[in-house]
Amino acid sequence: MIAADTSVLIDYFQGKNNAQTDKLDDVLAYHLLVLPPTVLVEILSDPFLPAKFVHEIEELPLLELTENYWQRAGINRSKLISKKLKARLADTLIAQSCIDHKVSLITCDMDFKNFVKYCGLILF
Repeated sequence: MIAADTSVLIDYFQGKNNAQTDKLDDVLAYHLLVLPPTVLVEILSDPFLPAKFVHEIEELPLLELTENYWQRAGINRSKLISKKLKARLADTLIAQSCIDHKVSLITCDMDFKNFVKYCGLILF
């Protein structure tokens, strides 16, 4: 299973071609995509998301939150903030879901590299 960040899904649905959307296309072809719950919330919050994509998104499996998820997310975010690194709350929650399930993340957001270096996130 492989997860995708919100920005990659938006690029994909807008028909943009880049390395991340190409990877996402391959992952979708093999039915390997899973969503962190925060990505589902972010993507469905887009009032301009076409209805056909809403249905596709709602059909994708979600990564379940694991025991003590919130505590680990807070600790990892604190770790990055203490190093004066950017750790947005939504990014933290997405990263923690992937870390807990040992699922790689497709993203074009360079802020996730902090979670790779200090928290164990794996990028695809």
